Amino acid sequence: MTAPERVDQALLTCAVVLILIAGGLLLARIWRGPSMLDRAISLDVCAALIIAGLAAKSAFTRDPFYFPIMLVLAFLGFTGSVGIARFIAVRDRPRHLPSPPHPDDTQEDPR
Repeated sequence: MTAPERVDQALLTCAVVLILIAGGLLLARIWRGPSMLDRAISLDVCAALIIAGLAAKSAFTRDPFYFPIMLVLAFLGFTGSVGIARFIAVRDRPRHLPSPPHPDDTQEDPR
């Protein structure tokens, strides 16, 4: 094994370790919340970590087989994030309650 190959292996190993650490922290964020938006963002980051893991595996094996899979996962992650954001936006939209009548409006017309 040549020196550049050893450096390549070390960098890929370091990348996989960082992806695993980020995945563990991500699971903690999904578990703890505290809001639905935090969990939605965490699931979007989860899709990005899966894509990064597939990219690391593809680089490690020097096989481009996973590129279309990563593209589909990126599209699904994006559309899922947009869908969740729209759902949260509709759910959190303030409702217009009828305002209480003004005291001057309750009096009859003096004619």
